[in-house]
Amino acid sequence: MNMREGRMVWVRRIREPRDGEVTPYETWLNRRHFIGRTAKAAVASALVPGLLAGCDVAPGGAAARERGADPGAGEPAGRPGGAGPQESPTGPAPGRDWAGVRSELDEPLNSWQDITTYNNFYEFGTGKEDPARNAHTLRPRPWSVAVEGHVAKPGVYDLEDFLAPHAVEERVYRLRCVEAWSMVIPWRGIPLADVVRRLEPTSKAKYVEMTTLYDPEQMPGQRRRILEWPYVEALRLDEAMHPLTLLATGLYGRNLPNQNGAPLRLVVPWKYGFKSVKSIVRFRFLDEMPPTTWAVSAPSEYGFYANVNPEVDHPRWSQARERRLGEFRRRPTLMFNGYADEVAHLYSGMDLRRWF
Repeated sequence: MNMREGRMVWVRRIREPRDGEVTPYETWLNRRHFIGRTAKAAVASALVPGLLAGCDVAPGGAAARERGADPGAGEPAGRPGGAGPQESPTGPAPGRDWAGVRSELDEPLNSWQDITTYNNFYEFGTGKEDPARNAHTLRPRPWSVAVEGHVAKPGVYDLEDFLAPHAVEERVYRLRCVEAWSMVIPWRGIPLADVVRRLEPTSKAKYVEMTTLYDPEQMPGQRRRILEWPYVEALRLDEAMHPLTLLATGLYGRNLPNQNGAPLRLVVPWKYGFKSVKSIVRFRFLDEMPPTTWAVSAPSEYGFYANVNPEVDHPRWSQARERRLGEFRRRPTLMFNGYADEVAHLYSGMDLRRWF
């Protein structure tokens, strides 16, 4: 673990991840060193969509909105590929001092309970406890991933084969919800850039679209027209290739629980949480910006980029401050969720008030 200007980041390579295995921390790298090393290898509870939220509402959030205040809100882990149908992760992997792991601003992790029982995953219901209660119907194995569009290696891949060539890492990131809630989460997964490079997008590819499983039998919330199903999100290709962008397969040293997007979800720490599409079954490489679920459902409230920006308010609440789940007082929201040094160059020359 290294420090630079008082900030820390935890990154650990895992050779053979197994749920619950005890492994010593092998490498501790500061974020800038990690980015430099990696960069060298490449270059949303109502029924009316406009009233739905792109993230969870933390305790007191609804009341805060009624008072006109900004809400406290919430957003919605190892073998690569996530928990099998017989698995039911019940807490952090044993044998590690998880309480001693802290993130880049010396912030404590949110608890397993916070992360796994207070979620927004409308495919399993609009209540904040619905995903933990209902997601047992999801069958994350076997699982396949389709690759389509402007790419040299299209096809349908078994998830284990899709992930097998890549080293699994553990990273601690902040998660900032569009409804002014935040969390600190120890993820496990693989850099999306590694996957993209292996699939060899062509020169026509400018965007990567990712789609959630559509199966109302497994995801009963899809029987209601809350959103346009299946859930779709996307990144510009350079965002997808950024070293911080992660395909998560686990958290707290265990496979992803179903309610957190098993077996494969996106994590983009400088964007609002609704960008982090869960239970991914398809990647499409496109030449034009694709429509995305929340931008279609409520275009005046949710944009394609969804970058965390305390200076651009949601139409119904301020984004200047946030509530860290488990804390009473609000804290200032940081530009790009605190990752400005790493990602601001991606948006040079763009009007961030227009391209929200």
